[in-house]
Amino acid sequence: MPPGMTESPNSHRTMQVVDHVRALIENGTLQPGDRIPPEREFARTLKISRSSLRTGIGYLAAMGVMKIRHGVGTFVADGPPDLGKGSLSLIGALHGFQLWQMFEARILLECHLAALAAERGREEHHAAMAEEVAEMFASLNSPLDYLIHDVMFHRTIAQASGNPILAAIMETVTSSMYDKRRKTVERATDLRESAEMHREIYRAIRARKTGEASKLMEQHLRMAQAAQGMERPAERKAGLTRKGRAPGARSA
Repeated sequence: MPPGMTESPNSHRTMQVVDHVRALIENGTLQPGDRIPPEREFARTLKISRSSLRTGIGYLAAMGVMKIRHGVGTFVADGPPDLGKGSLSLIGALHGFQLWQMFEARILLECHLAALAAERGREEHHAAMAEEVAEMFASLNSPLDYLIHDVMFHRTIAQASGNPILAAIMETVTSSMYDKRRKTVERATDLRESAEMHREIYRAIRARKTGEASKLMEQHLRMAQAAQGMERPAERKAGLTRKGRAPGARSA
């Protein structure tokens, strides 16, 4: 964390969950495919609320470390490697990858993934997308929770494409952006507009309208790119507010 920045209590509890799970994986207590302890028991062990635990688990799921199977439980991911999202973040830091470049990559990939999902997606994918859209609307007042469901929605589309290679590449790009995104998302405004766009994408995919799904995905990503370009990390926001109020993002 940069000097001068303070960590919010919610962020602290999220990282407490992340660090605890990391330790369990590193010491071999948790293996790929293992189910984590029940929510009540896990929260008691960490001495945090179940709500805080869910946020931490959601963070791990968004990063691809955990897989949440609704009605079954939460498991350590056991799928194929994601092509080293940490490596991509390091390369980006070394070579100065820009936000617009990351979005350009996302647009090229995700528009095609949305079309493939519309063509190949199964009912289980449609159900998962519908659930994530519902959770987005339910978390409009909680940007960090909203972001988790946003990431899960896009991940489901990638999985529905039926091409694990493209899905792994997409996971790499998305995960490398996630950590930065969660630091600015609380300054996003009008998340409802973003949620409605996700709902339209879902409907096009469910209706197997490949062209419309691709077009809506591009429209959504370009809107998100413009919105995120107006967000400012906390350390920059302080300086901007002294000169004049920084604009808020219209959607996530």
